Amino acid sequence: MNDTRSDTNSVRYYCTAGNGMESFLVDEVKRKLAAKDVLQIPGKVLFSSSAMVDRVRSLKAAERLFLLLKQDSPLGLPAHTSPARASYVLQSRLFSDRNQWTGAVRTWSRLQGELAANRKADKTTAVRARKETEEGKGDEEEGKFLVESRKRTRELRVEEWESKKLRSDKQINDKEEEADVLDLSDVKDVEENEAPDTERSREIDTNQISGTNHTAARPERNVGSCSKTMDQQEMENVSFRINCKCSGSLSRCLSAQEISKVLGAGLSRLLGWKADLKSPQLEINAHLSNDYILLGIPLTRSPLASRSYIKTTGLRSTIAWAMASLAQIQPGFCVVDPMCGVGTILIEAAQEHKAACFLGVDIDDGQLQKANENKTFAELGSRVHLLKASSMELPLPSCSIDAVICDLPFGRKFDTKINMAAKLPLILSEMERILCVGGTLVVLLSPQLSSLMKKLLSQKHTGPTSDQKATPPAGMRESEFHLSSLKHQMSLRVSLGAIDGLIHKYVKA
Repeated sequence: MNDTRSDTNSVRYYCTAGNGMESFLVDEVKRKLAAKDVLQIPGKVLFSSSAMVDRVRSLKAAERLFLLLKQDSPLGLPAHTSPARASYVLQSRLFSDRNQWTGAVRTWSRLQGELAANRKADKTTAVRARKETEEGKGDEEEGKFLVESRKRTRELRVEEWESKKLRSDKQINDKEEEADVLDLSDVKDVEENEAPDTERSREIDTNQISGTNHTAARPERNVGSCSKTMDQQEMENVSFRINCKCSGSLSRCLSAQEISKVLGAGLSRLLGWKADLKSPQLEINAHLSNDYILLGIPLTRSPLASRSYIKTTGLRSTIAWAMASLAQIQPGFCVVDPMCGVGTILIEAAQEHKAACFLGVDIDDGQLQKANENKTFAELGSRVHLLKASSMELPLPSCSIDAVICDLPFGRKFDTKINMAAKLPLILSEMERILCVGGTLVVLLSPQLSSLMKKLLSQKHTGPTSDQKATPPAGMRESEFHLSSLKHQMSLRVSLGAIDGLIHKYVKA
């Protein structure tokens, strides 16, 4: 199947991204989609791509995916503009071109058809693979079952014949009447005549077990028809809902709810569409600020950040993917997460890098169990291994690991029994020890732990002054405290929801 369209059929999209993730998303759309006209604004990335929508949907750094409906400059309303005037200017700006709206909706309809066809194809492939696997495992068992079934059928026929013969002999002896006796040749004839029915019965049972019913199969929906764009009649009967976010000068004139009503009235008047707040066919997202006006139509119901291959969530998947991308994992690399939790970082890295191996370490049995469930759910097999051990005493040889990626617990979302501030020097020392020269360390820290790490590494790099002696932190022996060879590469602040975190990248010199 072709993964791209012609350049003349290029589609304009935009994706939302968490704070600090925009640069990762820009790089990803250029690298994976050969995107053009890429524009980065706070929290969003706009781009054009001729890639098929299923490839666009596979972006890892994005939160949500939209078809771009309209991009425009801000209204620039003067102070003390009346709500009526603001409503008039807004409708004049957004609803001046009917064809722009109808063309965008037809494109959205076509993309929805492609997504539906891809979902069916993926489901069919998964069912076929599962069936082939089950059949491969069950060939021997099925063969044994057939042999035993036929053997038992013959035994039952012989028993039935013997029973009939005994009853017939008794009748002859008691009443001295003639009776027809079924001989063994009749049993063979019965077996031959009834065997097809037996086989059909077994086939019916098998179909019932596998969940199929060939005689009462429901007609399949023609997915190909989904890819057709809306016709004129369908275009006139569209139901819609508007979600609006507003800031800046416009928000002082109209609330987000009032703007939604203004946009809804304009759409109904322009296209004859009907508002439906509960179950609309079409949802339109509007973002209006002092910097831009942006209208888009969501292409997926669930966020792209909600991974289908992760059962139990931990660290946000987009952040885990970004950390793995910073590690610059190469084929043959050995990658370790010394505080793996439920394994989100390992799974995101393993999904992206098929030719590397991964090891997750954690001291908590419950977390390791969830990590193992996630690994199984993602079908990563032997590419991800798990080990119970302390991050302060890793059972790994020195200079043996190519990359270490770790989200050190903040103690906010999940309780931690470790005093991270006190143990940070020893944890860093272990990470540094197992890294090979040229290896990469990527860590996610709270602002407080980031300050402590910066101070600690700065002291290690500069060394003690004449009036200052470098002493190991409390609880560490002198032999455990080494001068750091970690060289700082970059730091990036990212949003984790209620709080921010800082991603730091180091390379072992």
